[in-house]
Amino acid sequence: MTLQGNSVVTTEPKRVFGFNRNVFFLGLVSFLTDVSSEMIFTLLPLFLMNVLGAAPVIIGVIEGIADSTASIFRIFSGWLSDKLGKRKFLAVLGYGLSTLAKPFLYIATTWGLVLGVRFADRLGKGVRTAPRDALVADSVTVEERGRGFGLHRAMDTFGAAFGLIIAAAVVYLLQKGTLELALDTYQPLVLIGTAFAVPALFMFFFVHEPRRKAKAQTYSAEEANSAAAHSSTGMPKTKFDNRFKLFLAIMFLFSLGNSSDAFLILRAQNLGNPVLYILLMLILFNFVYASISLPLGTLSDRLGRKRLIISGWLIYVLVYLGFALVSASWQVWGLFILYGLYYGATEGVARAFVADLVPPEKRGTAYGLFHGILGITLLPASIIAGWLWQAISPAAPFLFGAGMALLAVLGLVILVRE
Repeated sequence: MTLQGNSVVTTEPKRVFGFNRNVFFLGLVSFLTDVSSEMIFTLLPLFLMNVLGAAPVIIGVIEGIADSTASIFRIFSGWLSDKLGKRKFLAVLGYGLSTLAKPFLYIATTWGLVLGVRFADRLGKGVRTAPRDALVADSVTVEERGRGFGLHRAMDTFGAAFGLIIAAAVVYLLQKGTLELALDTYQPLVLIGTAFAVPALFMFFFVHEPRRKAKAQTYSAEEANSAAAHSSTGMPKTKFDNRFKLFLAIMFLFSLGNSSDAFLILRAQNLGNPVLYILLMLILFNFVYASISLPLGTLSDRLGRKRLIISGWLIYVLVYLGFALVSASWQVWGLFILYGLYYGATEGVARAFVADLVPPEKRGTAYGLFHGILGITLLPASIIAGWLWQAISPAAPFLFGAGMALLAVLGLVILVRE
């Protein structure tokens, strides 16, 4: 629907397999990009530790600096997409930056160069993420918001699973059940992964900016009534609802204990799992995540987002406690299955929840702040995790993460209403 003056005009968007065209092709972009990224970056912590000899705290610093610094651009690009009224250009630019950065890992011989590549890749992600999520939200009605984000997360994650299957096949052929990653195994993964990233950019030919006339925005009937009410009461449209501010504060608390997934991979190896087994665990994780993202996103349209986010965070607590307490390598398989349940219940649903809490004309800025908080917090979270690993034990980062997640659950239950 389009709100202009006192009238609301309804337009029916084109669909592909029953889904909004923009959402479908943006999902395809994410599918191909994640095939590439999972092949290259999932094993990066093992490349740093096994090949380059980097310490866990260095790995934490690399992951934290790359994500946190680039997060500034998430905030800026989201705001800029609102200011320009254009989302697609920034999304294309971001995906392009990441694609250009990846091949340089083929020649990486120091962790400093790895940091530079990782930063450039995350910079691209920072530029594209908020405008892309706002583009998804702009393209669907409020009644299909959870379903739309659920489809996008499902396609994104199936791409990750497919990329990991290819990576597992390469590892099996080149080094089979060897415990540590070899350079001659990692370099082919970089080349193959880069080859998948390029066609993702061409999918944007099928993505169209939702039509916007002067002073017109995309609204559902519910949002149109809300906008009219704000106008009549003199409420400024530039201010965010307190619920959104509280949600960001709670996300900050949760993310402070949610260090890079690199530590999950290092912990799996620490418990005696070879590289091939770790890849198979991650494939299982991604299949669980992808399989439930769409149904749980659709369910959130009916039951509400908050319940699913709380349920997902409680599963996260169990997962992190498990990584802290398990002692046998086979037990990690079950933890990665539960980790997939956590992601499926929260990732797409949380993004839909952001759209619920903010006016449409501020979505780009809102997603920039949302992803910015997550990224900026990753630096202290990863440094803390690396320090706890080295100074206390490999279990310590996961105990800390479980505790912070419990505090976040309490905050969401008590402070934020739907």
